Amino acid sequence: MALEERVEPVAAPPSAGAHGAGHPSPKEYVRIGVVLFVLTALEITASYTHVSGSVLIPTLFVLAIVKFALVVLWFMHLKFDDRRFARFFVMGLAGASILYLIVLITFKVFL
Repeated sequence: MALEERVEPVAAPPSAGAHGAGHPSPKEYVRIGVVLFVLTALEITASYTHVSGSVLIPTLFVLAIVKFALVVLWFMHLKFDDRRFARFFVMGLAGASILYLIVLITFKVFL
């Protein structure tokens, strides 16, 4: 048996302009970038206003979670990958959130 007979042909890689099924287009990435920019502007605006910490911190906390979710789902492609990867990120987010809340409660921020 000759070596040429056992070698399987290699499929050509997809073209640079091709997108996988369901993956976002560059236009969608720009839209998500604009949304992230607006959320960041809201965070900065909220931090410079003179509101109490009991309102400011939960507001910033929610905005941070929304931004985290957008970045993870779209820019890290978790929306299009296996669900197990998403579970790892959700567990990390839950752990970080719980730790953050414990620190805030320890410093009596909500009183």
